[in-house]
Amino acid sequence: MLGLMQRRELLISSIIQHAARHHGEAEVVSRRDDGRIVRTTYRALERRARKLMGALRELGVGFGDRVATLAMNSDRHLELYYAISGMGAVCHTINPRLALDDIAYILTHAEDHVLFMDACFAPLAAAVAPKVAATLRVIVALAEPGEMKQLELPPGVTQFDYESLIEAAREEEDWPVFDENTASGLCYTSGTTGKPKGVLYSHRSSLLHAFAINSADAVGTRATTRVLPVVPMFHVNAWGIPYAAPMVGAALIMPGRHLDPVSLLGLMDGERVDLSVGVPTVWLALVNHMRQTGAGFKTLKRIMSGGAALPRALVVAFAELGVEACQGWGMTETSPVVVYNGPKPATAILEGESRCDHATRQGRALFGADIRATGPEGAETSWDGKSQGDISCRGHWIAKGYFRAPDSEIGDNAWFSTGDVGVIDQNGYMLLTDRSKDLIKSGGEWISSIE
Repeated sequence: MLGLMQRRELLISSIIQHAARHHGEAEVVSRRDDGRIVRTTYRALERRARKLMGALRELGVGFGDRVATLAMNSDRHLELYYAISGMGAVCHTINPRLALDDIAYILTHAEDHVLFMDACFAPLAAAVAPKVAATLRVIVALAEPGEMKQLELPPGVTQFDYESLIEAAREEEDWPVFDENTASGLCYTSGTTGKPKGVLYSHRSSLLHAFAINSADAVGTRATTRVLPVVPMFHVNAWGIPYAAPMVGAALIMPGRHLDPVSLLGLMDGERVDLSVGVPTVWLALVNHMRQTGAGFKTLKRIMSGGAALPRALVVAFAELGVEACQGWGMTETSPVVVYNGPKPATAILEGESRCDHATRQGRALFGADIRATGPEGAETSWDGKSQGDISCRGHWIAKGYFRAPDSEIGDNAWFSTGDVGVIDQNGYMLLTDRSKDLIKSGGEWISSIE
């Protein structure tokens, strides 16, 4: 017997619809390339995203097509996130820090016909365009009319400016409804081992991930939160923050390309940011700047760090500044957050050195995902904080294969091998100790390269 409950598809567009209806005046604040601060609201952004859907259709974008973005964090990039996936196409975010040949390979492999780019990436777009002329048809500069000069592009590639497209587009009356398992986003790995590999997210996986990181024991944004994602939107969907924040009506503060300590601190203080997410190198630069200048945070209360291990010294440094430093872990293939270092009764009572030591652990599994460590014979290691093993995970937002690589597919309930080695303690907290390929065998034992 089936339950008598309504069923609605878990679609990304439902997030921005909810934000516009129930948190319409909540702010999205963006810093432009020239340093200007631009403000909009979720209500206005949702309307522009519906106009952008119309513009995308006029550019020939259809259901399932990949649309590339080469952009930093901004309101315009957020509009693209929702309009592209909302119409049933795939938002393909590209990391501009990759090698030119890797970017060309990614654009070709994904068959992107349309590329949206920030003006600051114009030289990069001009350099890559001749390499992808066989597939690329349109480049759109995320700029106003006359703000960016015309690029020298191959024949058959046309350039537009974003604001003119939005202005001329027909506003879509409503968001289309389709299967929640439809692909919504595409992000390629860095290609450190061979060619970059594409991870294809679905609407369902992205929403479930957003629900999970919004839990109180994880990132936990609220309608009163003002969050600044330093992590770029081309890096695994900015760790899900562009979905999680509008879901609860949290204000989004977008730094654009200005990620130096002076710019970040000024934006944090000026916009009353209380939560920020980013990688340890950003936090280290910020802490060093504050030590040199004697500055303090006016409103920041908490940071989430990921992408690399959070050094103990940074935990201590932020604590001295009145900020709690929390750690999460994941990878491109895991959407990305799988574990988060939220407290349990056994860890909440820790103080001093023990508390700081515990904060360096990556964290414990969020509901909807699972982790394990396995030894050489494939058996799961003990949760004793000492027994090393290969880390694998599975769950609702874990990849089961790579885009256009059928040989890579694993089962829906299979464990995905992360390539990391680590231990899990008695409370379920994971600590990564190395990468599998970096372990050294000595005297019949595997020794971490860190040791």
